[in-house]
Amino acid sequence: MIRERAYPVEPWHVREVLLDLDVLAQSESIFALSNGHIGLRGNLDEGEPHGLPGTYLNSFYELRPLPYAEAGFGFPESGQTIVNVTNGKLIRLLVDDEPFDVRYGELLDHERILDLRAGTLHRYVHWRSPAGREVKLRSTRLVSFRQRSAAAINYEVEAVDGPLRLIVQSELVANEALPAQSRDPRVAAVLESPLLAEEQLTRHNGGLLIHRTKVSGLRVAAAMDHEVHAPADVTVSTEGYDDWVRTTVGCVLEPGEKLNVEKLLTYSWSSQRSLPALRDQVGAALAAAKLDGWDGLRREQREYLDEFWEAADVRVEGDPEVQQAVRFGLFHVLQSGARAERRPISAKGLTGPGYDGHAFWDTEMFVLPVLTYTQPSAVRDALHWRHATLAQAKERARTLYLDGAAFPWRTIEGPESSAYWPAGTAAFHIAAGVADALRRYVLVTGDTEVEQSIGLELLVETARLWRSLGHHDRHGQFHIDGVTGPDEYTAVKDDNVYTNLMAQRNLLTAADVAMRYRDQALRHGVTEEEAAAWRDAAHAMHIPYDDEVEVHEQVEGFTRQEEWDFEHTPSDKYPLLLHYPYFDLYRKQVVKQADLVLAMHWRGDAFTIEEKLRNFLYYERRTVRDSSLSACTQAVLAAEVGHPELAHSYLREAALMDLHDLNENTRDGVHMASLAGAWIALVAGFGGLRDHDEELSFCPRLSSRLSRLEFSLQWRQLRLRVDIRANQTTYSLRHGGPDAVLELRHYGESVRVTCDQPVTMPVPPPRPPGPPPAQPPGRAPLRQADKIRE
Repeated sequence: MIRERAYPVEPWHVREVLLDLDVLAQSESIFALSNGHIGLRGNLDEGEPHGLPGTYLNSFYELRPLPYAEAGFGFPESGQTIVNVTNGKLIRLLVDDEPFDVRYGELLDHERILDLRAGTLHRYVHWRSPAGREVKLRSTRLVSFRQRSAAAINYEVEAVDGPLRLIVQSELVANEALPAQSRDPRVAAVLESPLLAEEQLTRHNGGLLIHRTKVSGLRVAAAMDHEVHAPADVTVSTEGYDDWVRTTVGCVLEPGEKLNVEKLLTYSWSSQRSLPALRDQVGAALAAAKLDGWDGLRREQREYLDEFWEAADVRVEGDPEVQQAVRFGLFHVLQSGARAERRPISAKGLTGPGYDGHAFWDTEMFVLPVLTYTQPSAVRDALHWRHATLAQAKERARTLYLDGAAFPWRTIEGPESSAYWPAGTAAFHIAAGVADALRRYVLVTGDTEVEQSIGLELLVETARLWRSLGHHDRHGQFHIDGVTGPDEYTAVKDDNVYTNLMAQRNLLTAADVAMRYRDQALRHGVTEEEAAAWRDAAHAMHIPYDDEVEVHEQVEGFTRQEEWDFEHTPSDKYPLLLHYPYFDLYRKQVVKQADLVLAMHWRGDAFTIEEKLRNFLYYERRTVRDSSLSACTQAVLAAEVGHPELAHSYLREAALMDLHDLNENTRDGVHMASLAGAWIALVAGFGGLRDHDEELSFCPRLSSRLSRLEFSLQWRQLRLRVDIRANQTTYSLRHGGPDAVLELRHYGESVRVTCDQPVTMPVPPPRPPGPPPAQPPGRAPLRQADKIRE
């Protein structure tokens, strides 16, 4: 676990003041840099020691078989695993005749800083070699937001006591050895030497490597170039082999003199372009990066992030840890999708190999809501990616004898990449998540071009899935049976409330959009009769409710199932999925992650406030949070039903998931949905943001630990600023003309905001607190989020 002393609390930096080799893999995830296309784990410049080496390109994968003891019809036969591609981060240093290695000699000082405003990772080292020679090393690394294919490193070595003979070796290396695979299903499969060499080229200051994968047939090119600055003569040479290219720089420095090496990196990959075309592409990207050079790339990076933070920053007063964490989370969420450009946003982004680099429903239901209000262009691209996989989703539906599109539980390129698993294979709710992400994007941006060009087809095919998956019973009610909702401990059940309510909205949205664009809908074969059938199914949707207990049932019959024996479940048996058979989990009242509670967030319009309170109390006692997806949703509902202090505890758990390694698996990559969830917990929880009725509404209320919360939202061409204090909330508009007007609701009251006239509204007194919520023994959020302090 990462200890708090490793990362002091600062508003705009994550600073490591102690190099702890026991948590090196975790820090590599924390310090990862990405732009959505290239991902560089925060490995030390010299490459060793390391936890998990990692350089990734979005959607660059290898195929591997999915073995079964006994196969069945429709079981996926192969999976996709993200590949650790050519490593261009490596820069080794020899001081006189001794290699710089933090495990040897004496580390007099070592600091790394992730600068959230500059978009850089900076490292400072003061090292004394075993022979007693001292050097100071400064390196700064970035992955460019402006130039999608480019990354850069500025590497500077200063002689402290000299003269010193320094040798810097800058490399491109393919097919790095990786640690052995864990038995944890959340960890990636290990691919041994997945890349076949096709070409290597060298020149005086750099070179390139081109490889392809053995089975998937994808081709990747990596190139590097160097600018060297030194007060004395230097020697520069480059040599190359199949799996590595090395540029060597040598010089002698006097005390106080510095050697500076600026390394430019570019990456390109393709499944279709020829080797010469890819060689030219990566060469052109390198030439473009050289036009700006290190100084230009760094300046562009800061300008890009200045624009982002001006539109997306969240200010938190009262809890400095949450302030740091929510900015850290927003930074990583931006990195995951900023330049993904019609490729997926995976559960780990490009920060690690966890989950084989797959995208799940996390993307649409956690990450995209944040980006919709802060960086909507990334959402447009993510929706285009889903649309690009629609043919495969339709083929999967046909395999399952269904109509429409059945999107995969986990994938990179589009096909189902998860072996048959009841909790995943039956998780059809992904389709409704795609539809809801589209609905929200169009609502917030007004982008009717996307709605017509790809949105209509996505809505039509997902609506067809629900109509064929469900059925009307003899009483006319519509049921969706044999599915898995968000809670993976309740699998293959009938009428999951979350699934049914999200499908209901999917069906109604599809019908409305199809009738709005009738000509385009006809081209997809949609008739008025089909649209009417979608509406009929939506209006007849069965939502299970236990009249005796007076709560909604997560699935039909859930409240009559046997209770899980929480009192006799040892703390070291969590997460339950690693210690108990799924069969036992499936048949008892134990909840891995928010499910019915998640329905009350995203479909809160379907519940009364009294129902929400009773449901929250009931499921709170049964939710163990074996998933990082749960805490943010529980924060939102805890705030809504009148328990802001509990909401704050859940906020901290979501926000600190990776900075404190609460689930002890940050080594495999950060938890992108939980990082997005910190924003959701603040903005939807304490800000009370909802968009159910095609308008913005807010019910803000702070916890006692927060004195102020301020955030911005993009709405059409306007930027709304919300400033929440204990007793009042101010709404103001930015970047709109004199006629710009935004109408919203504050605790149900209509509010009209203009650029010239901010509006301040009172926060009404809180509802009388109800019974205190209780969690399963040992699973209270304070224990999880604050155990770092113990």
